[in-house]
Amino acid sequence: MPRGLTKRRPQTLARLLDAALEAFAATGFGGTRIEDVCERAGYTRGAFYSNFTSKEELFFALFDRHAARVLERFEKQADALGAGPVTLEGIAAALADIDDDERTWYLVTTEFTLSAIRDPDAARRLADHDARLRAEAARLLTGLLTRAGLRPRPGVDVESLVRMLIAIREGALAQSYVEPEALPPGTLERRFLPALLGAVTTTATDR
Repeated sequence: MPRGLTKRRPQTLARLLDAALEAFAATGFGGTRIEDVCERAGYTRGAFYSNFTSKEELFFALFDRHAARVLERFEKQADALGAGPVTLEGIAAALADIDDDERTWYLVTTEFTLSAIRDPDAARRLADHDARLRAEAARLLTGLLTRAGLRPRPGVDVESLVRMLIAIREGALAQSYVEPEALPPGTLERRFLPALLGAVTTTATDR
């Protein structure tokens, strides 16, 4: 990742990441050249290579930035539920929260995921980053379930539950982005996640 630090380094990184996100969304990861990112950011190739070793490394920096924002948003939604017990509907609403920038990231990450499926090395790196995101999401979800007085049923581990929730979220987003007026993002999650969470959890006092 980035090597060394200067006073301008954070600004340079932010501009390169923003430019990359725009370029990847517009022309695809495969169709974007490093020169395209540099041109959008207003930097030379030297500035790029002083921060990243490859276009793939740039993508994973974008991945980590987006993951941090998603987790931060989830935490804020959880905090907004108040200090008392929460409901399954409240948890579902927190999980369904999606901002306007999500569509851009969905375009970028979906294409990269398809290319990673064909490239074992890229797939391993993507899996590592996914795993770190899931671990944090599992921690936050466990906290919400505890506040609701719930725990996973025997045989249901939280990480696997998070995998399923991510699969539902991504599949629902695909349908929403194809039919945004008929199915606004978050609609399916708010409708069905309470029932799903209720089916795979039990009260914390049950044995």
